[in-house]
Amino acid sequence: MVDCLEKGIIPHVITDDGKDGYEIEIPYEEAEANPASMDAEELKKALHAGQIPKAYTEVIQDMKVKTVRRKAVDEKQEKCSVYGSPEEMLEKANGGYLVRDPERNLVYCPAGEILRQKCIKKNGNIRYANKNACKHCPNRNKCCKGKGEWKEIDFTKDQLMKPCKDWLKAEGKKLEERKTGEKWHYEKRKVVKFFLKPDKEKMSQRMCLSEHPFGTIKRAMGAAYFLLRGIQKVAGEFALFCLGYNLEWAKNLLGFQKMMELMEQA
Repeated sequence: MVDCLEKGIIPHVITDDGKDGYEIEIPYEEAEANPASMDAEELKKALHAGQIPKAYTEVIQDMKVKTVRRKAVDEKQEKCSVYGSPEEMLEKANGGYLVRDPERNLVYCPAGEILRQKCIKKNGNIRYANKNACKHCPNRNKCCKGKGEWKEIDFTKDQLMKPCKDWLKAEGKKLEERKTGEKWHYEKRKVVKFFLKPDKEKMSQRMCLSEHPFGTIKRAMGAAYFLLRGIQKVAGEFALFCLGYNLEWAKNLLGFQKMMELMEQA
C-alpha cells in the first residue's frame, strides 16, 4: 500500500472485519516537499517527511512523526545448508532429529522413515506426515505419545532441521545447542505513523466487480468444482479457468478479429 501511495495511487483495499482502515508505519526522511504536488517524487518526499499530501487528505488521518525503539541486526544469520546426500541427511536424522530435504520436499525422521507433505497451512508452513509408517513403526513409543497418534511436523520454507524432543528424551540425549551467529542491538529511529482509511463506497464497488468473474467461471464456463487435488494442481487448474475467462472477455470487448490481430503482433 505504501508503494501505491508513493506513486499517486490510493489503494482502496478491503479491510478486515471490525476495522475501518490500516495503521501504517514508514521510515522518516527529512525533506522539503510540496504537499500540493501530484508528482510521484513529491508525494514520496511528503509522506516520509510526515506531511499529508493534499491529494490524500480524505484518506490519511493522524499522521505523526515518532521516535521508536527497534531491533537492528549487526550480523545476518547464516542459513543452514542442506546436509548433502540423502544418506548424510538420514544419518543426521538417526541422531534424534527431523531433517527436511527441500529439493525433494520430504522429511527424514529418526526411525529412518520418510514423511511427505500433507498440506500447506495458512501461515505458509508446510506440514509433513506419514500415518502408515508411524502406525507400524517399532519405535513409535519414543516419538508418538498416544496409541492412535502419528507424527505431524511443521516446517517453514527456510527450516531444514528440527529436534524430535520426545525421541531425544527417550534415548537420554541432550539437545544440541546451535549458535545462530546473529548479533543485534536496539536503536532509536524516527518513523512516520498514519492511519489509512479507504473509501467505503469504492470498496463496495470492488466487491461487486470481483463477484462477476467468479459467477461467469462457475456457471457460464461450467467450472463449478475442481477436478484435481493438491494446492499446486488446483492453482494450475484455476489459472486455466482465468485464462479462458480473460480470452472470452477480450473477445467480447474487442471482437474476435481485432483480438487475433493484437495477439499476432505480440
